[in-house]
Amino acid sequence: MNSLVDSPISKETKPAHSASGRFIRFFNEVNIADVPLVGGKNASLGEMYQELTAKGILVPNGFAVTAEAYRYTLDAAGVWTALKEALEGLDPSDVDDLAKRAARARDIVYGAPTPPDVEAEIRTALARLADEYGADLTVAVRSSATAEDLPSASFAGQHDTYLNVRGPAAVLDAIRHCFASLFTDRAIRYRIDNGFDHFKVFNSVGVMKMVRSDLAASGVIFTIDTESGFEDVVFLTGAYGLGENVVQGAVDPDEFYVFKPTYRQGKRAILKRALGAKKIRMVFSDRGRATTRNIPTDAKEREKFCISDEEALTLAGQAIEIEEHYSAKAGARRPMDIEWAKDGLDGQLYIVQARPETVASRRDRNIAEIYKVTKHGPVKVEGRAVGAKIASGKARVIESASELSTFVPGEILVADTTSPDWGTVMKSAAAIVTNRGGRTCHAAIVARELGIPAIVGTDAATRLIRTGDMISVSCAEGDVGKVYEGPIAFEVERVDLSTLTKPATHVMMNVGNPDIAFGLAALPNDGVGLARMEFIIADSIKAHPMALVHPERLGARERAEIARLTANYASPSEYFVKRLSEGVGTIAAAFYPKPVVVRMSDFKSNEYASLLGGEVFEMQEANPMIGFRGASRYAHPAYREGFALECAAMTRVRDEMGLPNVKLMIPFCRRIEEAEKVISLMRELGLERGKDGLEIYVMCEIPNNVMLVDQFAKHFDGFSIGSNDLTQLTLGVDRDSEIVAFDFDERDEGVKEIIRLAVEGAKRNGRHCGICGQAPSDYPEIAEFLVRLGIDSISLNPDTVLQTTRRIVDMEKRLGREPRQTD
Repeated sequence: MNSLVDSPISKETKPAHSASGRFIRFFNEVNIADVPLVGGKNASLGEMYQELTAKGILVPNGFAVTAEAYRYTLDAAGVWTALKEALEGLDPSDVDDLAKRAARARDIVYGAPTPPDVEAEIRTALARLADEYGADLTVAVRSSATAEDLPSASFAGQHDTYLNVRGPAAVLDAIRHCFASLFTDRAIRYRIDNGFDHFKVFNSVGVMKMVRSDLAASGVIFTIDTESGFEDVVFLTGAYGLGENVVQGAVDPDEFYVFKPTYRQGKRAILKRALGAKKIRMVFSDRGRATTRNIPTDAKEREKFCISDEEALTLAGQAIEIEEHYSAKAGARRPMDIEWAKDGLDGQLYIVQARPETVASRRDRNIAEIYKVTKHGPVKVEGRAVGAKIASGKARVIESASELSTFVPGEILVADTTSPDWGTVMKSAAAIVTNRGGRTCHAAIVARELGIPAIVGTDAATRLIRTGDMISVSCAEGDVGKVYEGPIAFEVERVDLSTLTKPATHVMMNVGNPDIAFGLAALPNDGVGLARMEFIIADSIKAHPMALVHPERLGARERAEIARLTANYASPSEYFVKRLSEGVGTIAAAFYPKPVVVRMSDFKSNEYASLLGGEVFEMQEANPMIGFRGASRYAHPAYREGFALECAAMTRVRDEMGLPNVKLMIPFCRRIEEAEKVISLMRELGLERGKDGLEIYVMCEIPNNVMLVDQFAKHFDGFSIGSNDLTQLTLGVDRDSEIVAFDFDERDEGVKEIIRLAVEGAKRNGRHCGICGQAPSDYPEIAEFLVRLGIDSISLNPDTVLQTTRRIVDMEKRLGREPRQTD
């Protein structure tokens, strides 16, 4: 039986005794078939210890106190009848009644004395572990229920764990507490909600060598993007100290993403990263009964990532290995939820738990549910978005567990953080907002499982929101979640993507924000027709490229801010290259291996000036729209070094990160001489057209591009019509001027004629021709006009992809064109 796939409620399949005794199994004696005997956590630890240590994955040794020991202990104490009476007639929706009955059940189980023969075997096993690791051994004592860590139900955080436990007496006591934790409020409610019989689920307990991550770092890895369900990435979180803070959401952790397909090809590169606040760290404690405590993290440590890139990549490789192993065992793809820890004494990385991921991997990616905010009030707080939904309701600020009984179903739960004890209330919340936590914290995990929006790590929610406030929680606007004052207006579109027909015309997307790329990739598409570099520079880099090359030209305040931004990098220039390459690389990975056309920077001088340090490097122009922008900047002495950084970033994306699906595009290229100069400079900077399949497009957005299309075609591999600028320059209308806005219209016959000439010219020269401007997103008649011209691709804003795709299919049907059967 594959116990990670099938039901755990079955009879024990192993002999009653092993070399370790009747009630003990060391990790080298169990595997994933032994869930009924040792529970999901221990079965998985045994599986990895036996099968994966030979592949370099370190798993601390330990042993399982079997589920048979749990049954035997309760049998010997004769408490089954009392236990059943304690839960008989339970109403799980009555929080107070649930708490009283659960406490009574725990008292009954904890009060059952450990039988002498069970105790003797535990002491012997502990002594054997001490022989292996030394007399100063401390252990983690962890519950491992027989309905835990399964693909259909994780039971994550439902049962107790005790860390830094030293000596036989303390271990025996922790085991009794773990047995009793089968009846925590949250575990009882979870079993009821998921259809498990309280008395057919048993608790095994794992006792394993304690990894000294209190002196280093620890965290969680998912082999799937938890927000979008995108399966081709490893998502790793980490913070200083013991891992409970990350799991419970008490700390905002560092985040790393690694792209599986290119990692397997030998490209060891971080796809993207985010520095977490990491305000506290959990360490060992010898104060009274408490074995751990939280202390503030040193300010300098908070400003650094808790592990190196190389360590993150090593962990990602191990996560991929673990996923492949369990997928092979299950006979189906099995994304995993993994806990890791770095030992501060030996410097080694350990895997301390692995279980199937049970939320994102079960989501049907063929069903698109797209939320769009149409009207909103002021923003109260921002944090990390969990999910992509929207909810409105009255806020209920909960300062402590004692206030949970005041919560009214349908309210929005606002708290510093949440814990597994809050499960009953969270289940009835419209949304969740917390001060602390990252996207793998308890609140985030529960919100995903419940399918409700959550915003974590806001830092100030409980201070700025009051009980009774009408608020709205929006997770539909990218990685940053927003809490708005009052209700908001929004639209929801639900589409079965598997039923959509693919038109002959390729439909691509305009994407600027890497944070939403994984989710957008699920929409029907043929790649990205316009990836805007400007969004990444403004949002992720924040500084003018030349200010990073020449910080010595800046004032003291700007230099200090650049020093702060670039503190984790070898130089300000490396900061730019890595941040830009990770942003572009994330978009390229999301749509891999489909083409992603990245436009080199196209800020106007006034926009560049608004970046950190920008005023020093930009002149004031009367009309920046037709001024120093696009190709004219790239070889100019005022920006050449900045363009060199852009090219270095794109080289890194294609070569180091292994994403050759990236094509490059030059904007606002006025003349043939300018084209020649830019192509020559790019070749000098390592981006040679044609080498390793590199294609370079040009934005067709100036009438001269159309008039001289045959000559431009000699220097570029494709044309992408920028309808916004092409309309502006054809009609002589400043598109930023409100007073003449009425004259700006892409549907003008003159504009359509110049678009026709561009498409026909590209076709005449055997060059790709697409459009990436606003017009086909806004005007169905322009989309139809382009289809009739036979344009190769239409790149749309994501929110118009579905309806425009359907419209194109209908148009092509009327024109007698067959839809595509395959890509």
